[in-house]
Amino acid sequence: MTATIDIRVLNSNEEMRQMYQLEEFIWQGEGGIPVHQTITAIRNGGLAIGAYCDDQLVGFSYSFPGFKDGKAYLCSHNMGIHPDYRDKGIGASLKNRQKTEAARIGYDMLTWTYDPLETRNGYLNLSKLRAVCSTYIENCYGEFDDGLNAGLPTDRFKVEWWIKSRHVDERIPVPVKDDAFYIPWKQAASGPVLADDVEIPEAAQIMVPVPAAFQTIKQEDMSLALDWRLKTRSVFQELFQKGYAAVSLERSAEEPVHHYLLVKRESLQI
Repeated sequence: MTATIDIRVLNSNEEMRQMYQLEEFIWQGEGGIPVHQTITAIRNGGLAIGAYCDDQLVGFSYSFPGFKDGKAYLCSHNMGIHPDYRDKGIGASLKNRQKTEAARIGYDMLTWTYDPLETRNGYLNLSKLRAVCSTYIENCYGEFDDGLNAGLPTDRFKVEWWIKSRHVDERIPVPVKDDAFYIPWKQAASGPVLADDVEIPEAAQIMVPVPAAFQTIKQEDMSLALDWRLKTRSVFQELFQKGYAAVSLERSAEEPVHHYLLVKRESLQI
C-alpha cells in the first residue's frame, strides 16, 4: 500500500524542532538551523512547509523574507527530504504548496540557489517549477567538506520564481528550436568533456551541456569535475551578461550530457 503524504504549513516550536532534527539527519555534520532562528523567521514573513507520512516529518522547505532595491521577496533557503522518501514527488509538492502560501502572504517572487551541475535539481527548478536564472555566483558558500561539495568551488545558480507570472501560471512553453546553437562537447576516456574556448554566436537559443551524472564524475575523476565547473562558469557568466536566462534543463536518455536551454530574458513572460 502506498503511503499517504500530507503537506502542511509548519508553525509551532515543536514543528521547528522536528525540522531541525530532520536537517541534522540529512546533512550529518553540517548542523541544522537553530529553532530560535526558524521560529522567529516564520513569525516575521517567513514560511516553512512540511511533508508528513504517518505523522512523521519526512520532508521540509524553509524560507525567510528578503529585501533588495525596494522589493520584498521570499528566500527559499533550504529543502530536504528523508532518503527513504526521495523520488516520490515530495520535492515538487513542497514547492507547489510553498508557491500557494507565498502568494497568499503577498509575495510574487521567490529566490534560491542550487548547483547548476546537479541536473536533478536543475530539472525540478527550471523545467518543472518554471523558475528562471540569469545570476551566477562563484563559490557562493566557500569551501564545503560534505559529500556533495567537497573538493570544488560551491558555484551556484540564483534562480527567480515569479509565481504570479504567465511564464509560471500558464506554463507558456519555450520549445527548443531547430536553429538553437549547441555548445560542443566530446567523449573522452574519462567521460564527457566540454570544448575549449568556444565562440558563442548571438543566437536566439543557446544549449549548454552539463554532465548527466556529475557526482559520478567527481568520484572517478576530480580534475574532470573541476574542468566542468570552471568551463561552465565562464559560459554561463558570459551568457548572463549578454542578457540570456536559463529556462529549462533538457534531459537526454542516450547521451552522457543534458542541456540547459538559454533564451533572451526579455522574451520571457515574467
